[in-house]
Amino acid sequence: MRWENLTADQDRSRVDAALFGADTVVTRTVDTPEFRGVTFHEVRARSIVNRVPGASRMPFEWTVNPYRGCTHACVYCFARSTHGYLDLDTGIGFDTQIVVKVNAPELLRQRLASRSWRGEHIAMGTNVDCYQRAEGRYRLMPGVLAALRDHANPFSILTKGTLILRDLDLLRQAAEVTDVGVSVSVGFTDPDLWRTVEPGTPAPERRLDVVRALAAQGIGCGVLMAPVIPFLSDGPDQLRATVRAVAEAGATSVTPLALHLRPGAREWFTAWLARHHPHLVRRYERLYADGAYAPKWYQRRITRQVHELAREYGIGPARAELPRRIRPAAPTPPRMTEPTQLTLI
Repeated sequence: MRWENLTADQDRSRVDAALFGADTVVTRTVDTPEFRGVTFHEVRARSIVNRVPGASRMPFEWTVNPYRGCTHACVYCFARSTHGYLDLDTGIGFDTQIVVKVNAPELLRQRLASRSWRGEHIAMGTNVDCYQRAEGRYRLMPGVLAALRDHANPFSILTKGTLILRDLDLLRQAAEVTDVGVSVSVGFTDPDLWRTVEPGTPAPERRLDVVRALAAQGIGCGVLMAPVIPFLSDGPDQLRATVRAVAEAGATSVTPLALHLRPGAREWFTAWLARHHPHLVRRYERLYADGAYAPKWYQRRITRQVHELAREYGIGPARAELPRRIRPAAPTPPRMTEPTQLTLI
């Protein structure tokens, strides 16, 4: 491992240290196979609880994001544009230049203890994944979850990572005192598509194993079926295969979301599309001619199809809101067909 101390004045183009209120940014390049080519910028952030802009479509007001950038390297990730705020590249730089807010747990504990904080719901994993591979190295989430548990503060987690299973005990402890929601993102089950469009993530089947493991522990877990990728994962047979796999994993709900392409993500995705599926470039230009979101008619069609399949396979469709919440219920003997020691509301 190599590292160097960089003041904000020395290298503002790589990480804007002033944004984090840091005297120095410690930059580490790790020479292990798992992180080859990845650079970590360790910063001490000024704050960790962020208010969602009023114009956002998100159904929550507060978020916590211990990381910026993501080694999942999903070519469609809408958060790519956030790297531009730091003068970092939104393409390969987003995948390999990871900002780590090393003081996230202590900042969160301070915020939750402040008189101005009113115990509002906090969403995690809504910008970049809090359980990406970097979390295995930095272990920020145990401290984050412990702070939320100790203050009985409601929260939800959305992830593509399997590292969440490491923190099962903390999730159970938090669920005893507050509302906790867990959702796993699985947009499709096609292994060939996964290898090219989400190359740094665990395979879809491994993510569904997370759903199974949580269910076996009595923790209900919903699946965010996102993104549904036009012309690549939205065929009737493909949708059926995905919903069937989600149901077989024991998910409590499935929520479809069509691909959206914000600036930053749009350019990177379009370049990927031109390399792998050049015949689809013009179709995408037409479908997304009016902006970042697919047309309403397309979104409604996907939602209708997935909801019909969800009913067929015995799982209720969920609205595109917060992940399902968990509350402790009276203990019951574990049963393979009814993993419901925690009751969803």
